[in-house]
Amino acid sequence: MTKTDLIEKVSLQTDGLTKKQTEIIVNMLFDSIKDALAGGDKIEIRGFGSFRIRQRRTREGRNPKTGQNVSVPEKRVPFFKAGKELKELVDGRAEV
Repeated sequence: MTKTDLIEKVSLQTDGLTKKQTEIIVNMLFDSIKDALAGGDKIEIRGFGSFRIRQRRTREGRNPKTGQNVSVPEKRVPFFKAGKELKELVDGRAEV
């Protein structure tokens, strides 16, 4: 499902909201999540999951073209952990 598909689906399920209004809401939601993560905050959506930042340590990597070892610097990466209800739904153990 793409972002456009998501906007379409949400628009069909809302009473009286246009696709453009729905797009604004969806974009605001994603922007809020991105801003919170960029600020180092954790986002927890009960029943769905949580988003947070993980710190990756410096490590040795390998250049696939040359085979030479290279140093990969430490960095912060976004991480999503699915909640219990989402895990069960995806696994087929929960009802919609």
